[in-house]
Amino acid sequence: MTLILIAFVGGVLTILSPCILPVLPFVFARAGRPFLTSTLPMMVGLALMFAGVATLAAIGGAWAVQANQWGRWIALILLAAFGLMMLFPAFGDRVMTPLQELGARLSERVRPGGAEGLNEVGGSLILGLATGLLWAPCAGPILGLILTGAALNGASASTSLLLLAYALGAATSMALALLVGGRVLKAMKGYLKHERIVRRALGALVLVGVAAIALGLDRGVLARVSAASTERIEQGLLGAGGMGHTEPEAASDDFRDFGPAPEITGVSEWLQGEPTTLAELRGKVVLIDFWTYSCINCLRTLPHVIEWDRRYRDHGLVVIGMHAPEFAFERDPANVRRAVDDLGVDYRVALDNEFNVWRAYQNRFWPAHYFIDAEGRLRHVRFGEGEYDRSEAIIRTLLMEAGAENLPPPAGGPEAEGVMAAASGAAVSPETYLGTERGVNLAASSQALARDHWALDGNWTREQQRAVLSEGTGAISYRFTGRDVHLVLASTSGRPVQFRVTLNGQPPGEAAGDDLSPSGEGVIEGQRLYQLIRLPRPGEGTLRIEFLDPGAAAYAFTFG
Repeated sequence: MTLILIAFVGGVLTILSPCILPVLPFVFARAGRPFLTSTLPMMVGLALMFAGVATLAAIGGAWAVQANQWGRWIALILLAAFGLMMLFPAFGDRVMTPLQELGARLSERVRPGGAEGLNEVGGSLILGLATGLLWAPCAGPILGLILTGAALNGASASTSLLLLAYALGAATSMALALLVGGRVLKAMKGYLKHERIVRRALGALVLVGVAAIALGLDRGVLARVSAASTERIEQGLLGAGGMGHTEPEAASDDFRDFGPAPEITGVSEWLQGEPTTLAELRGKVVLIDFWTYSCINCLRTLPHVIEWDRRYRDHGLVVIGMHAPEFAFERDPANVRRAVDDLGVDYRVALDNEFNVWRAYQNRFWPAHYFIDAEGRLRHVRFGEGEYDRSEAIIRTLLMEAGAENLPPPAGGPEAEGVMAAASGAAVSPETYLGTERGVNLAASSQALARDHWALDGNWTREQQRAVLSEGTGAISYRFTGRDVHLVLASTSGRPVQFRVTLNGQPPGEAAGDDLSPSGEGVIEGQRLYQLIRLPRPGEGTLRIEFLDPGAAAYAFTFG
C-alpha cells in the first residue's frame, strides 16, 4: 500500500514538471464542461492508456515501443483534427455531424433522450486515451524505480498497478488544474462575450501542442528544463518509504549462520562449466558474485575475485559469477562470453537474465558477494567494493572449517590496470544515467555547465535506458569531478562509430583513458564500458565526446 501511495504522489507532482506542458492544451480544451461527463472520462482514459503503454514498454520490449510510436502518430492525427475543429467551427460541425447522428441513434437504443450525454462521455474518453498515448512524462526517481522494477522482475500485476497509481496521480493533478482553468475560462468568457474566440484560442494551443510533440520537443527541450524539478521531493518520498537507489554499504560485519542459502535455479545459461546446484556443491565453500560486465564497481572487484579463485580453487573454493544484466545488451550471451574472455575470468559464469537467482537472494546491488559454507549455509554478505582483506579472511576461515589444510598465504591486494584498477578514493561525480528512466542533471545547453551536469548536442533520442544519436554528428558534454571518466557505449547498427574526446577543450594527451589515443580518438566496436579519461590525480574538468558517425548509443557515466 505504501508503494502505491508513493507512486500516486509521484504522479501528482508531475503537474510541476515542464514535461507536462505539451498535453495541457488538450486538457484545458475541455475546460468549462461538466466534470462527470467530460473531465472525469478524459482523466480515466489518459490514466488507463498511459498505464497500459508503459507496462507494455517496460515488459514487452522493443516491439511495444514501436507499437507506441505508431500509436503516437495516430493520436497526433486525431488531436490535430480536434484542434482544427476548435479553430474552425464550420469544419468541426461538418466532421461532428455524422458522429452526432450515430451517437443519437445509439443513445435512443441505450438511453432514450440522452444522446448529448453519451457523446460527451465517449468523446472525452477517446480524447483521454489519445492524450495518454502522447504523454511522455519526465521519468523522475519514482517512475524510474517503477520501470526499473518492471524490467528486473518481469511481468506482474503489481507493476501495472503502480503505473496506474502514478498515472491516476497525474490525472488528479491535471483535473484540479482543469477545474481552476475552467473558472479562468468562465471569467474570460465574461469579458470576451464570445465563446468562439476562446475555443479558437484553445484550438490553436492544441495545434501548438501537436507540433511540439511531433517535433520531439516534449521529450527533448522540455526534458532539459529543470526550473520546476521535483527530483528532490520524489527522492524524499522514496527515502521515507525505504526505497530508491543508494550507495551500498556492507550488508553486515556479522560472520554467522544466516540459514540455508537459496538454491541456484532458473539460470538462463552457464558459461565455462557444467550447470550446478548448491546441493551438488555440498562440501565446497561457494562464493556467489552478482555482477554485470559494464558495471565499473564490478570490474574493480574482479581482480580480487579472480585471484581468490586462482589461489583457493584447489583447496575447496568454488566461485560462481552470477551475471545479472543492467542494460538490455548485457542479456546477449555472446556479449557476456566476449567480456568474460577479455576480462580473464575462467571460473563458472551463470547468466541470470530473468533475475531468478537475484530475487531468490533478495539482492539489490552490483556487485554483491554471498559466502556459503560447506554445509550450504549462508555465512556472510558483502555489497560493493572494498574490505577485500576481510572477504579473503572469511574465505580462508570457511575453508579451514571444511577441513582444508596448508592454505597458501593471503593474496593481499592484486595489482590491476585499466578499468579494473582501484578507485582513487577521492570525491567523484555520481553515476549518471543518460536514459529517461533514471537520468538527472541534464542541462539545456553545453555552455557553462554546472558541476555534475551534462548536455546533448545534435539530434538525440532519449529512450528509457540510453540516449541514441539518430542522425548526423552529435556530442555529449559533462563537467565532472574525479580521476577516471567511463561511459557505457554501443553502436545501434553494429558498425564501428568513430568518436573524439576533448578535456577542457583540448586533446587529453597523457590523461587519455585506455580506450583513447592521446589525441582523443576512439571507436565504438562493442557494447561495453569505455574508459575515456584517467587524470594523473583527481580533479575537475569538462569532458566533451563528439561522435563522428550516427548510431551511437550512450547509457551511463561512471567515475573513479
